[in-house]
Formats: sequence, C-alpha cells, structure tokens
Amino acid sequence: MVHHTGISNELLEMLNTAISRELQVSIQYMWQHVMWKGTKAFAVKDELKKIAITEMKHAEKIAERLAYLGGIPTTKPEPIFVGESLREMIERDKMDEEGAIKLYREIISRARNEGDEVTEQLFKEILADEEEHHDTFVSLLEEI
Repeated sequence: MVHHTGISNELLEMLNTAISRELQVSIQYMWQHVMWKGTKAFAVKDELKKIAITEMKHAEKIAERLAYLGGIPTTKPEPIFVGESLREMIERDKMDEEGAIKLYREIISRARNEGDEVTEQLFKEILADEEEHHDTFVSLLEEI
C-alpha cells in the first residue's frame, strides 16, 4: 500500500522501529542516570540524562513525521536494559547506538530512493546526534 504521500509501508515501518528504539534508549539512559551510584559516575550521570532527553526529542520528531506521512506512531519501546555495573550499562548503550546508526543510514537511503527529502534530512540530523552519543560512550568506556 502506498500512502497519500507516495511513501511505502516499509519506510513507515522503519520509522516506527526508530521510534521504538528512541523510546527504549530515552527510558534506558534516564533509568541508568537515576540508578547509578558511585564516584566514577558523576560525569556519566549528567551525560546519560542529557542524552536521554535528546533521544526523547528524536522520538517526538520521528513520530510527528510518521503521523504526517499517514502512519500511526508506536508507543511501545524496544526492550529496556538497565544493567548491573557502569561498564555493563555503557557497553550496552554503545551497542544500542551502533544499532541506531545502522538503521538510520538505511532509513536515509530508503527515504532518498522514495524521494522523501524531509525524512532523509530529519534522519541525517538525528544520525549526527547518534554518532556523537556513540563517541561519548566509546570515550566513557576508556575511562571506567
């Protein structure tokens, strides 16, 4: 089925997957921020909170785009992983960012192929944030 905007169901489903992931990490990072204790964690806690808020803003932007395109944005996050230790948390967060980067590159490519320049541009902006988050987690792993 092609929607009024000429966008495929596949692209709409990819946007919903993106929303699920953004909801997941926004909760995951916020709970890690809340739960983590220890002296090493002060810089990490602030970073996690800041990134969690950014991810929630991503979810909102993607949901607005999906609704405009005629889709119904999901409210269900992907499974949330809080973790036992700081290292375990940050290793998982790094992997989740890698998954997001891969998915968002696919969405950018698909949106370009379907002539959806607005979605392509939106995900280019979000991708830049995710690459920055990934870099932050990689740096944190070197310190803990």
